[in-house]
Amino acid sequence: MTLGRTMQRHLLTICVEDYFHVAALRGAVRRKHWDRLDPRLERNLDSVLDLLDRHGAQATFFVFGCIAEQQPELVARIVRHGHEVASRGFWPRALAGLTPDELRADARRAKEALEAAGSNTIVGYRAPEWLHEDDLWVLDVLADEGYAYDSSINPVLRRFASDPRRFRIHDHTSPAGNTLRELPISTVGALGVRMTISGGNYVRQLPHTLLSRAVEWQSKRDDDPLVFYFMPWEMDKHQPHVQGISRLNRIRHYRNLAKTRWVLVDYFGKYEFVGVSDWLGLPHAAPEGAPARASVAPPGALAAPDPRAREVSLVVPMYDEEANIDYLRRTLLEFRKRLRDRYRIHLVLVDDASKDRTWELLQASFGELPDVQLVRHPRNRGVAAAIVTGIRAAPTEIVGSIDCDCSYDPADLGAMIPLIDDADLVTASPYHPAGAVVNVPTWRLFLSKTLSRMYSALLGDAIHTYTSCCRVYRKSQIEQFDLRHDHFLGVAELLIELKLRGARVIEYPATLESRLFGESKMKILRTIRGHLGLVGDLAFGPRTRPQLTRTPPGDAPAAAEPPVAEAAPPDPRAS
Repeated sequence: MTLGRTMQRHLLTICVEDYFHVAALRGAVRRKHWDRLDPRLERNLDSVLDLLDRHGAQATFFVFGCIAEQQPELVARIVRHGHEVASRGFWPRALAGLTPDELRADARRAKEALEAAGSNTIVGYRAPEWLHEDDLWVLDVLADEGYAYDSSINPVLRRFASDPRRFRIHDHTSPAGNTLRELPISTVGALGVRMTISGGNYVRQLPHTLLSRAVEWQSKRDDDPLVFYFMPWEMDKHQPHVQGISRLNRIRHYRNLAKTRWVLVDYFGKYEFVGVSDWLGLPHAAPEGAPARASVAPPGALAAPDPRAREVSLVVPMYDEEANIDYLRRTLLEFRKRLRDRYRIHLVLVDDASKDRTWELLQASFGELPDVQLVRHPRNRGVAAAIVTGIRAAPTEIVGSIDCDCSYDPADLGAMIPLIDDADLVTASPYHPAGAVVNVPTWRLFLSKTLSRMYSALLGDAIHTYTSCCRVYRKSQIEQFDLRHDHFLGVAELLIELKLRGARVIEYPATLESRLFGESKMKILRTIRGHLGLVGDLAFGPRTRPQLTRTPPGDAPAAAEPPVAEAAPPDPRAS
């Protein structure tokens, strides 16, 4: 555009990542979750490209190699819009503990993936996290690998205070004599500290009047361009809100998401923006002879089970869980796909009379899938009642159950199912010495562990966890149960009743994590009162129950086993 020729020229850089790749969410979201979450990168990237097109802005897009492998069409789309593609490494991960050889291998793998996906020749790099003073060896590795430039330094606060040349665009030379251009994120100094003025979280958190004046002041006093940056998810105000992160990280990630777009539009009207290679005078042509990479099948793609696979059912109870349905679908399809050579998994999804759109979304998401049964209670009865309803509706003798929020990883069931051959119940046990908990509130751990110790003392049998919904049952021993407690208390009641009837219970050490989406439906005070009442019944009520007689069909053992609670083998996940 004609007006742009008289404008000051600055550099626009965009970190291509999905919302769940971000460091602020790593306390709750791990790599295993990525394929289970609803990806929003494609729609957000399209929104960014459209915005740049409408304002005549050019940019450099720093892309992870794993994204190039999984979604190569996104790389090709960036190139078609005339922008430069640069590397951000292969995986979103911290630099801590990474060796120079590991970084070199990661950078090479990312470069190969990006170029195979249709990018220009990769000459630029930005690290997954900002570099600190102790990380300058990263620049040595990149220079020796032949990169022309890097933009991994954000000298905010007191970073690089002892080396102020790092505040400005400069050359970095490795011990081997190789040089690259370093383009730090733009900052201004005040009272001995520096403030980032040109993008990302700082744009969303700090007053725009203050930052825009700082940008204008810096533009007038410095011949070098400013280096702006942002992430596509920072314009996505409708992205899911992940639970289990700190208040600070919640503010960092979610506050003022609607602000990013209008700030960019304001700057696009005042300045001209170009990518790094354009400013450096480097061509960004396609590499010669780059092999084409085939598209990757979407996570959870349907595949026929092995006809010789053992048939097992999985019951998932839910109530007002519309925020979890998409995540649940991806998780369960991934679970079935992973186990299809050993098990044919029938899904029994029980809606406990939800008041929100849970039932509607279940029908839309699961209704057309094979081996799926949808059941709905006419009135809300509680999680334990929903589990028993699902077990009764299951078409198989062996039935697993799991929380709808997947706070227990369904992958654990792959190791738990074989253990049922020698037991009446296999239960996941995060409080087992070999188990673990992640981001679970301290009060909840104290409550659950205390109750488990009380139940074990009264039953005379040490079981570490009584409250887990992640279990494997024998249908023939559960379907005739008449629960006295339908809600969370009934989960403990099921285990206790089985123990009093002489059942054999195996504990499998598992990891309990906080839910990612939605809110827990547990009524804390009611649950505590109920457990105390159940403890009283065990302590002062009748202690006799009919001996459990096992007569399951098919492959189930015929004789009752002694009432012994066992731990799983030392490394049960290897099975």
